[in-house]
Amino acid sequence: MKIDFVSDVSCPWCAIGLTALETALAELEGEIAVELHFQPFELNPDMVAEGEDIDEHLSRKYGTTPAQNAANRETIRSRGEQVGFTFTMGARTRIYNTFDAHRLLHWAGLQPDASLQHALKRALLQAYFTDGRNPSDPAVLIEAAAVAGLDPEAAREVLASGEYADEVREAEHYWQAQGIRAVPSVVVNHRHLLQGGQPPEVYLQALRQIAAESGAD
Repeated sequence: MKIDFVSDVSCPWCAIGLTALETALAELEGEIAVELHFQPFELNPDMVAEGEDIDEHLSRKYGTTPAQNAANRETIRSRGEQVGFTFTMGARTRIYNTFDAHRLLHWAGLQPDASLQHALKRALLQAYFTDGRNPSDPAVLIEAAAVAGLDPEAAREVLASGEYADEVREAEHYWQAQGIRAVPSVVVNHRHLLQGGQPPEVYLQALRQIAAESGAD
């Protein structure tokens, strides 16, 4: 079974969805063989390099009030706690451009060890949402690569070179052409779509059903 996890590292519901999916996959271990791939999606592709205050950004983009933003943050924190992901809400005050993070994830996905891309995704989500760090800062990205078990010097070279920019944009356009407009989007075997930060049991039931239907084809 192939799973494409289309997401952005600045998307809190992607952190929730991935953690829940990981729980479901742990329960399915030995039952269903899964290839997990991370695909790029930028929520804010035109974000300036220095980022933007998160409340100002949300209010401008969605028309929400500071009180609504605070309530949404508490909902996210609570949902994260339920699945085992820690949001340090006071630490995350700005939203940043994530294109370089996607370039690094693309590079990680080319490594012989498929688990390294997953580890980098996890490290990037934690760096931003738990530690309140800037995911557009090369130093943060290189450190995340090292935490994930990747070669930090090779990561530095990728970031400095601008490598994989075309590949990331091509992948973004591909998934948009498939109708992906919101994240997280979990695409199973190129045919089945699960959207939003679902609880583990939703992923578990859906993946078992898809596996059963695939076996019956």
